[in-house]
Amino acid sequence: MYRYDNRIVITLDAGGNKLNFGAIRSNQQIVQPIEIQTNPNDLRLLMEGLVSGFKKIMEIIPEKAVAISFAFPGPADYPNGMFPMALTNFPAFEGGIALTDSLKEYFDLPIFINNDADLFVYGEALAGMLPSVNQRLREKGSIKQYKNLLGFTFGTGFGFGLTVNKNMYIGDNCCSEVYCLPHKKYPQFIVEEGVSVRAILNYYKHFSRDTRAAEYSDTKDIYLIAEGETSGDRQVAIDAFAMLGEVAGYTISQAVTMLDGLVVIGGGIANAHKYIFPSLLKELRAETSTYSGMNLHRVPSRVYNLNDADEFVQFAAVKPIELPVFGTNRKVQCDSEKRIGIATTELGTSRATSIGAYSFALYNIDNK
Repeated sequence: MYRYDNRIVITLDAGGNKLNFGAIRSNQQIVQPIEIQTNPNDLRLLMEGLVSGFKKIMEIIPEKAVAISFAFPGPADYPNGMFPMALTNFPAFEGGIALTDSLKEYFDLPIFINNDADLFVYGEALAGMLPSVNQRLREKGSIKQYKNLLGFTFGTGFGFGLTVNKNMYIGDNCCSEVYCLPHKKYPQFIVEEGVSVRAILNYYKHFSRDTRAAEYSDTKDIYLIAEGETSGDRQVAIDAFAMLGEVAGYTISQAVTMLDGLVVIGGGIANAHKYIFPSLLKELRAETSTYSGMNLHRVPSRVYNLNDADEFVQFAAVKPIELPVFGTNRKVQCDSEKRIGIATTELGTSRATSIGAYSFALYNIDNK
């Protein structure tokens, strides 16, 4: 949407460990990103880091920015930039903070804050996976075009976002989430216990015979074991990602049945998609039944893996049927199959989030 816009927006992707600052113009990062320690337990140090990071970016951009727009994890009153309670990754917010108003004490710019998963999906919907799929469909002669995108992030937690016809869905309470839905295997627990960094590490630690299992703190360690690049219990490492795919797939199947759109997967763990997707797709393609014994697809639409070139060809193929026009001799064609697709991020999670933040700021400036 803003691919050729020359305005600059300062961005931030706020994580529990690092604050990553940048500046976007025309959907491109125009500076070397600046990384600062988060200090999530100390509000004074956290605010000093935020102010310092934004000021450093302002010193190196070629002209004045029109806004600051950034991503935070977890629920909050995002339209007003208020965090009424502590976030899981930010205990320093205990007691609440009006973050936008606090930053306006330092910067005379419009300031926009949104959930990180929402911005990730928004970026993919405007400049990533969604327009890419639609372009590929046009190139193959398909008349089908998609307007809606659901996105899920596999990382420290299990994030969710939704963009509908180029509009980022926020919700009345800024709390459209999936992390707290029931775990498929253990419904007494939240699904995030099965779809997160800790889920992978806990699975490997519990089931492997690797004497170093308790030392690993990053899923990249488990991925390298699965790849055979480092020593360890390779099959258990592979199984850990497969289990995450199964648990995530169960929840995603529920969401996509209600919301009906393409699905994009992001987050650091998504790099292991070759181990995750088989079990995830199995869940999306599973069947359920009625009391009378009728079998039904859990997801009413047929699900295609858009990472697979052969499946994309099938996804793009129109399967027309002819329907009569009542009272005439005419017939018209329609597509006989409902279909959706799932793929990993087109832009990369961080870039998609930044483009989402950039686009959100410019859209709101232009339509205030």
